[in-house]
Amino acid sequence: MGPAGDPPGAAPAPRLVSTGSVVVDLPLLVPGLPARGGDVLATTAGPAPGGGFNVVAAAARQGARVAVASPVGTGPNGDLVRAALRAEGVEVLTAPAPGDTGVVVALVEPDGERTFVTTIGAEGRPRAAELGAVAPRPGDLVYVSGYDLVYPDAAPVVGPWAAALPAGVRLLLDPSPLAGLIPAEVLDPVLARCDVLTVNAQEAAHLAGSEPGREDGRTGLCSRVPARCAVLVRLGVAGCWVREPGGGGSLVPSRPVRPVDTTGAGDVHTGVLAAGLLAGTPLLEAVRRANAAAAIAVTRVGGGAAPTRAELEAVLGARDAGRRRRSGT
Repeated sequence: MGPAGDPPGAAPAPRLVSTGSVVVDLPLLVPGLPARGGDVLATTAGPAPGGGFNVVAAAARQGARVAVASPVGTGPNGDLVRAALRAEGVEVLTAPAPGDTGVVVALVEPDGERTFVTTIGAEGRPRAAELGAVAPRPGDLVYVSGYDLVYPDAAPVVGPWAAALPAGVRLLLDPSPLAGLIPAEVLDPVLARCDVLTVNAQEAAHLAGSEPGREDGRTGLCSRVPARCAVLVRLGVAGCWVREPGGGGSLVPSRPVRPVDTTGAGDVHTGVLAAGLLAGTPLLEAVRRANAAAAIAVTRVGGGAAPTRAELEAVLGARDAGRRRRSGT
């Protein structure tokens, strides 16, 4: 559950304001992907909120104040999403949208790798007037997902809004697996306004126009954003490469785990990172916390597997204690 409201007379706490569309995930655990025209037997834990939900829930569970500025539908899926957001203490800034919320079918293989099939519902049709009425305050952090820069009804609304955010509001962009499909006329102004860019290795390669993992690709990626923008490349078990604003790059390692389901791991990383930045945590420490949270999440089934703050502190505390024992301090 997220934090309570501000005390009477106090200045509003900085928020994470998310335009990331919230969908309903249907994870299917499969022994392997079916051949074209084939069939496989699957098991499922049932539908659960996903997409942008994974980011905002991860941030809220770390104690951040969070608000959703994307549409939520009016059918059974929308009801499920609204109830889940309410349970996490996340405020919804938009009115119920016509039509139901979309579904993402996630085929999860035994090694945790996942393949998605997505339907676009009400979450993919934001209204310009409604989003324009959302007024992020100085100190707020706005999260934008690449999915909403690709959806044909969302891109012309979310892109210009994000590119025109007022001074004092930070923009966190995750271009998503659809990074290569975002039109340049939508993406470039958002990148120019970006304060934090977070991508995985494949997305980094798309944006840099290089092969995944190439060092020069990171240089090309960093050239797409201002020098003041922090750049993160999530590398799974290897950790996260970070270009600090105006500085050089370094690797923040992660801890090895045996993954069960990697669905939403990047979202959990982004949400915990956002919570850390809102709390004033230095960038590299915020990334360390995000790495640990993502490592916890992949040991659980489903995208909404973000740890609570207490769970994350317990893991980090145990790791730090072990490091001290090994060093003899």
